[in-house]
Amino acid sequence: MNAEELAKKRANYLSFLKKQPKGFLYLDEKQKPVAAKHAAKNADERAKNADEIDALNCNYRDCTACPLGSQGRTQVVFGKGLAEATLMFVGEGPGKDEDLQGAPFVGRSGKLLTQIIEAMGLSRESVYISNVVKCRPPENRTPLPNESSTCKDLLLLKEIAIIKPKIICTLGATATKALLGDETKITASRGMFVEWNGTLVLPTYHPAYLLRNPAEKRTVWEDMKKIMAKLAELEA
Repeated sequence: MNAEELAKKRANYLSFLKKQPKGFLYLDEKQKPVAAKHAAKNADERAKNADEIDALNCNYRDCTACPLGSQGRTQVVFGKGLAEATLMFVGEGPGKDEDLQGAPFVGRSGKLLTQIIEAMGLSRESVYISNVVKCRPPENRTPLPNESSTCKDLLLLKEIAIIKPKIICTLGATATKALLGDETKITASRGMFVEWNGTLVLPTYHPAYLLRNPAEKRTVWEDMKKIMAKLAELEA
């Protein structure tokens, strides 16, 4: 092959690459069967995890294991997202909008969380979002310790065990205490990775707090940058 033919081939290849979607990975013929097998395995794992999450949730659709089950909730609000997500967000509990719609973080706080997730280059569908308690506390009060511990043991810890995220971002004091202990202060632990049962946990402020204190959005964004960097490191 002469220099002219090589230059033409290179130009054609570069043109081909420019037309490919973001995240495109070139595979030669030897690599394709391996990649296909890996993709099939991931699809099987995704389906298995999703089935396990559905089976878990089915057991608690009418849960009355703690007082929140009989204090006026509309429905139990289970976690949503990718069943084998590498990043999981855990908040306190559902509010009015979540209680009505049956999904976590769909009110004003949820819209802000979505904006944060998208700013990270992700989507709600690519992460998993849940709460410590799955039923709305009356008047959106903070869950009581027995309510948090009951729902954590029955659902949250089992969700985490199925999903196996690499990083859990706890949103606010209630979620942080649920995983890291009652003595953990959000102001002292925010922005620092803590190893918990083989998973990295990074506490940050709850989106509801950011709505009341907009200046802290910059602080939370710094925490999200730490998560992005750590995810890139773990997946390298």
